Parts: sequence; C-alpha cells; structure tokens
Amino acid sequence: MPDRDTAGWLWLKERLIPLRLARRPEAVPEAAPAARTAVVTDSAAALPADWVRAFSADGRLTVVPMPVMVGAEIYGEGEDDIADKIAVALASGKPVKTSRPSPGQFEQAYLAAQRRGFESVVSVHISSELSGTADSARLAAARVSIPVEVVDSRTVGMAQGMGVQSAVTAAAAGRPPAEVREFAEQQLARTRVYFYVPSLEQLRRGGRIGAAASLWGTMFSIKPILALEDGRVVPVEKVRSAPKAIARLQEIVVADAAGRPAGQARLAVHHFGNPAEAEQLAAQLAESVPGCAPVQISALPAVLAAHAGLGVLAVIVGESRTPAPQDTTGAS
Repeated sequence: MPDRDTAGWLWLKERLIPLRLARRPEAVPEAAPAARTAVVTDSAAALPADWVRAFSADGRLTVVPMPVMVGAEIYGEGEDDIADKIAVALASGKPVKTSRPSPGQFEQAYLAAQRRGFESVVSVHISSELSGTADSARLAAARVSIPVEVVDSRTVGMAQGMGVQSAVTAAAAGRPPAEVREFAEQQLARTRVYFYVPSLEQLRRGGRIGAAASLWGTMFSIKPILALEDGRVVPVEKVRSAPKAIARLQEIVVADAAGRPAGQARLAVHHFGNPAEAEQLAAQLAESVPGCAPVQISALPAVLAAHAGLGVLAVIVGESRTPAPQDTTGAS
C-alpha cells in the first residue's frame, strides 16, 4: 500500500488557512516581514517520501539520513535495498547496528538553509534516550552563524514526524522560530507510540531493554506490548500469543483515540516485513475509531527496523489539531 499520508495532507491544508489568517495585515504590522524558518529532522521521523519531496523543494524541510551498519557495510536511509539487507541480516543472525548522523551532516544542512535565504532553523530529532542524534545537532548548531533551535522529540517514527509536520506548517505560515518550535512541541506532547514485537532480542542487542527482560520474554514465549514514555521503551502488557497481542494492541489504541477530541485522532501504522498484517490492523482501527482520518501505513525507517526486528507492528496516536502557542486552554 502506498505510504502517502493522506491524513497529513488534509491536516496540513486545514492548519495553514487559520495560521495565515492570523498573520493578515490587521493582525501583524506591515513592517514585520514573515519569518523565514527552515525545519531539519532525521530519518527516524518516518515522514512519507512524497511529503518530504513537496516541502524540501524550496529548502523548507531537510531530512538527514541516519546510518545503519549491516555487518561491515554502512548504509543510509533511502538506499533502495537497505530494507531487504536488514531483513536478511536479522533472519540470519548477522549483526545490525545504527549510529547517529555526524555533526558535519547537520552543519551542512543548516548552512544550506542559510544559503537559501532562511534566517533560522528548528531542528527536531529522535529521542535522546534512544540516540545521540540531538547531541550531534547541538554540536553543529554551535558551529554555524544561523540561529538553530534543537528539539529533542522524546519519541520516534511518525510520532516524531507529526511534530515535524506541525513545525513545517507553522514555518510555511511565516511564524517566528520560537513559535515554530512550540507548535512542534505541543504536537509531540499529544502523540503516543504503542508497538508489538515478536521477539525482544533485537531490542536487547541495541541496548533498548535489559538482558533479563529479553531472556524472560524468550523463555516464557511472552509477546510484549511496549510503548514510549518520556523517550524510553517501557512495557505496557505481556500477552501469551501473537494474535492476542495484536488484538490487545488494537484495544489500547482505540481506547487512547477515544479520549481525544471528537474527530481529531490521527493514526499511523508502521511495520517491517509484514505489510499484510499492518493493512489488516489499519483497517480494523479505521472501523473502530469513528471520524478518524485515513490511517497512514508505512514501513519503519531502517534505523528503527534495525532495533525492532522483523514482524513489528507500531501504532502512533496523535491529533489533527495543534493549539497556537498563545492558546493556554488547549482549544484549537
């Protein structure tokens, strides 16, 4: 299934209109030019490729690839066969590791934005509990003259991606950099990540969970449901079989979405090596969440797939609304 984020496109159009109206001449002095802010992120954000192409054409958005090491070979996100290479390596027990982008990669991204006439950058990155990427971004920010705001998203996947989309929306509407950052942070605060993995071994190898937890899950054939909490992987429930785990994952997501404002829930489903399961889960979620926009389905980025392993199913729950920074009531 294509990974075009239909819900994201509709949400973007809906948000741009009020943001632009808020900056009409009677609200903003004519002497105050619209801010020129670029947004930089990393490939852990799992943004749909066509969405990235649309907003990177003028330099507004830059996605820095995160390297993946399969054996002795190093690959970058976006290389055509990287997913196949990771899948084969995981299935055969070959080591798969990831690394943060170098500060030089971010420095190049920031300087490129400056050359294109942008006056500031908001840089949104994978949780610092899982990667040193935000640290690389901060080191790069200290080397350049263009002001850079670095945001630790405390999350991954399209949860991070939704924050990036909010930042891009605010930047495209001419919001100043402090507000661009705040739009991202408010959206990030509203997202949740829930996921199921058939095995905890790959998470253990990457240091994302403890060795004891992995051994316990393997010995007793536990199929865990996990989540991200304050940037870290935490257990939610332990289930005895894969079908029960997936069914329970669906129940947890539906309950979360039901607590969101009516018609505002946004859902995204990630997978690795099991697209049919992802499509089935997305269809069931669409039926169970009234008024939900079309569910985005996409493969996990290579840098996340390398840690989650084959057969993962992850669901991101977010919201279509992003309250304006001056809105302290939470209303949109």
